[in-house]
Amino acid sequence: MSDNKSKIALVTGGAGGIGAAICRTLSESGFSVGIHYRSSELAAKKLQKELVGSFLIKGDLSKSEDIDSICDQIKELGGIDILVNNAGRTVDSLLIRGKLEDFDAVVSANMRSNWYLTKKISRMMMRKKSGRIINISSVIGSTGNIGQSAYGMSKAAINNLTRCAAMELAPYNILVNSIAPGFIETPMTEGLGDDVRSDILAKVPLGRMGTPEDIAKMVRFLAMEGDYCTGSIFHINGGMYGGV
Repeated sequence: MSDNKSKIALVTGGAGGIGAAICRTLSESGFSVGIHYRSSELAAKKLQKELVGSFLIKGDLSKSEDIDSICDQIKELGGIDILVNNAGRTVDSLLIRGKLEDFDAVVSANMRSNWYLTKKISRMMMRKKSGRIINISSVIGSTGNIGQSAYGMSKAAINNLTRCAAMELAPYNILVNSIAPGFIETPMTEGLGDDVRSDILAKVPLGRMGTPEDIAKMVRFLAMEGDYCTGSIFHINGGMYGGV
């Protein structure tokens, strides 16, 4: 715990749901946590008040100039030790009805931004010859799902980025891994109807949806331990899928 007091973690999309749980868990583990947000300012400020030593970083990750600004702020801090690429977006639609502008929005938020931020932050980590990059993917990136072709593509791409970056950055002692959550209890899933929820749970051997804390615990492991883990995709889904 005490070894982490001088270490900094940046969590994108850190204001709510899985992101907030990750921020809390890393803060409890001694990290100074950067809470990134785009529009959820009230939630981000409320979370910051809870977490000693945390700080806020605002930016639209779909805009390269905002990522540049975020990285300039990180440079002023002397770099970071942990990057958690958690921010993401989905616009669900059947493939034949999908709109190109929605596809571009999902790919930009989930894939392009992840690549560009990882590229910029990894340069800083290379100078320090250490770092951990943890990407939050999705089980949909491996299984696919009706109405989520763009989202599934983007999450599969994140998994591949994880593998490629892990190979390139290993000589600099930078570990890159991906966590692929299954169905998690978040504001996004609260609106599911009883029939949809029953169908989902029928596919989960543990018989329940996951919690944001289930994901945060794996982030903590990869941030603090997991010294021989890199290029891996960790599926946290209650047993509904165990592939790669």
